[in-house]
Amino acid sequence: MNDQSKFIAGLLLGAAAGAALAYLLTSDKGKELVSEFKSAAAAAGEDVKATAQQLETELNEAVEKGRQWASDLQSKANSFTS
Repeated sequence: MNDQSKFIAGLLLGAAAGAALAYLLTSDKGKELVSEFKSAAAAAGEDVKATAQQLETELNEAVEKGRQWASDLQSKANSFTS
């Protein structure tokens, strides 16, 4: 494929992408589709946020259990050395 053919292919691809974008931004069906994409993205973001909060809670609980275990172990070790 020579340079001129590559240029024409790129030009056609760019025109097709531009036409698709214009359709999405101007037609009622396109606007509805964009709205659905936004809603889906927002829902996914909320799911990620909820999962992150749950993981934070579980991690904090695990850290607290680890601290309690270490404290108990230290108390037992101190009772053996006293």
